[in-house]
Amino acid sequence: MTVKIVTDSTSDLPQELIHEYGITIVPAYVQFGGKTYRDGVDINQDEVYQKMVSDNIVVKTSQPPPADFITVYKKLLEEADEIVSLQVTGKLSGIYNSAVQAKEMIGAGKRIEVIDSMSTSMGLGLMTLAAARLAKAGEDLTVILEEIRASIPRTHLWGIFDTLKYVLIGGRIGKAKALLGGMLHVKPMLTMSDGELQPTGLARSRSKGIDKLFEHAKNCLNIQDIAIVHSTTPDDAQSLKDRIGTIFDKSNIYISRLGPALGVHGGPGTLVLALREKISDLTQTGEEEKKKILSLPSLPSMRLPKLRFATL
Repeated sequence: MTVKIVTDSTSDLPQELIHEYGITIVPAYVQFGGKTYRDGVDINQDEVYQKMVSDNIVVKTSQPPPADFITVYKKLLEEADEIVSLQVTGKLSGIYNSAVQAKEMIGAGKRIEVIDSMSTSMGLGLMTLAAARLAKAGEDLTVILEEIRASIPRTHLWGIFDTLKYVLIGGRIGKAKALLGGMLHVKPMLTMSDGELQPTGLARSRSKGIDKLFEHAKNCLNIQDIAIVHSTTPDDAQSLKDRIGTIFDKSNIYISRLGPALGVHGGPGTLVLALREKISDLTQTGEEEKKKILSLPSLPSMRLPKLRFATL
C-alpha cells in the first residue's frame, strides 16, 4: 500500500530532500506591509531577513487554514492509499489543529494519520525524513507510525540566538522584557522540551554558544541523523558540521536554512542543532545511562520565560 508523507514549512527541510523523498509541504503564512505570503512559495528567507534588518519592518506569521490541508490531502489520496502528516508542535502553533480539522472535514478516517511531532524546525524535519525513507522503501503505515512515535522522545533540538531583539519585537517575552532588554549582548540558548522552547542558559559569546552546540552532539552516543539550521550564517553552520564530522558520519549531517515562519522570531544569526537518536540502541539503554546521555552541559544560571510563538 502506498503511503504519502506530509509536513509543514516549519520543518525547514532542504529542497533536495523534499524532492528525493516525495515529501509534500504545506506552507505557513508570512505577513507584512498589508500583504500575506506563503512561506517558501511566494517569499524566501533572504527577502524576509532583508525586510527585518535593512527595512526594519515587523514581520508576522500565521498558520495555514484547514482548507490548505484539505486540498493537499484530497490530491494525495487520488494516488496513495494512506497519508502520514507530521506537524510542528501544537504548543507553539495552530498548524497541527488545522491539519486535524482538515482530516475530520474530509472524513477519511484512518487513511490520514496526523501526528504532533512535539518539535519544530529540523527536529520535525528529521522525523519527517525518517518517515519518508520508510514510505519510499515500501513500508506500510504501521511500520512508519511506529518509527515516528519512537522518534518523538528521541529527537532533540538546541539553538542559539544572536540577539533577543526579534523575540522582544514580537512580544514573546512578557514580564521579562525589561530584564532581557538590558542583556542583548549575551547569547540566549534554547532547547525543545515537551513540545515547548525552553531556555537552557546564556552563552557569553557566539563562539562559546557554538561550542555548547558541539558539546550536545558529542554527549549523545546513539545518533542516527543530525541537522544544522542557520538563518543567515552558512559559514557557522558548515564549521559546526565539520567539527561534528570528526565524531559522526558526515553523510548523515544535513545543513538547512531557517525558514521565514520561524526565522521572524529568531532573526539573523540564529543557529540550531537537531538530532535524532537510534531507536534500537536507545531502547536497550538503561534509565540511568539515558539520563547521562541526554544531560545538558552546565550553563550560566538564570531563570528565563518559556517562549511561545502563538501567531503560527
